[in-house]
Amino acid sequence: MLERAKHHSIKQIAAQAGVSKATVDRVLHQRGSVHYQTQRRIEQALDELDAQEQTGLAVGRTVHVDVIMHTPQRFSSAVQAAITSQLGGLAPLRIFPRFHFFEDIDSKRMAELIRRCAAKGTQGIVLKAADEPAIIQAVNQVTATGIPVVTLVTDLPRSERLAYVGMDNRTAGQTAAYLLSRWLDPAPQTVAVVIGSELFRGEEEREMGFRAWLRGRAPHLRVLDISGGAGVYEPTFARVSQALKEHPQLKAVYCVGGGNRAIVDAFAAQGRALEVFIGHDLDAENRQLLAEEKMAAVIAHHLDIDARHLLMHILQFHRLWKAGPIPSAEVHIVTPFNLPR
Repeated sequence: MLERAKHHSIKQIAAQAGVSKATVDRVLHQRGSVHYQTQRRIEQALDELDAQEQTGLAVGRTVHVDVIMHTPQRFSSAVQAAITSQLGGLAPLRIFPRFHFFEDIDSKRMAELIRRCAAKGTQGIVLKAADEPAIIQAVNQVTATGIPVVTLVTDLPRSERLAYVGMDNRTAGQTAAYLLSRWLDPAPQTVAVVIGSELFRGEEEREMGFRAWLRGRAPHLRVLDISGGAGVYEPTFARVSQALKEHPQLKAVYCVGGGNRAIVDAFAAQGRALEVFIGHDLDAENRQLLAEEKMAAVIAHHLDIDARHLLMHILQFHRLWKAGPIPSAEVHIVTPFNLPR
């Protein structure tokens, strides 16, 4: 680690990691005991600094942004790549994102992390989190101190967040319902909506849009909830497998979150046909499923554009970027036959 750190100053590493210079020095020179998580954070900071160095950032004002996400690793990786890809285009400002990703974190720990990032010095927080009182309270506390919070993909509308960046989730759910109803035969049947967690506002709004459209326009389709998989493979596989045993005619699925490979595998394990499968986001897993024609469509938005917009919101807040409206994300329908390279 010491050899890698020679490319960056201790001050840079400490600022990126959100720790003291003394702590960085102890870790780099292996002097004294440092908690494993702190050491891991410094290693991650070095990875982030290396990635930012490759973007060729111009010299200018430094802005630190903390990106905090409760999401499966496949989506957090896509977000990190999207944000990193936008850094060079915001020169002469030097944007230094610090990433905090969790597949499993409760609301108390998430709230503590939001406050800790604010206390250690940040110019903005990008947040994907559950819509829970403890998190809303933490967001309101840090915004009251002048730190903007921008929600990504799933909103916290009851909070004092600065802006939401992402698609209109209710419209996305309606779009999925429209497509699914057109691709299925007109016979009465059950269709499943797979929900990772009902605590995420974005997933809830997608489900609500899906249900409302079917209720009004395709009442012959009954909706079965399959929830609690958190977008993670094993619990999603287990819940879908159980639903298939209980509903032997089920052949169509709309997944509002993640865990799509688990859904495909659950159908395959029972020798069941998955005639129509619609999901969200063009991450690596879904791109592969589309290429294999295991998914009929993905409802997507451009993460690179979202990444630029969320950074623009923060920069505008600090009057470091020209004022003006920032457009909302557009909903795109991607099939195996128009899959972007």
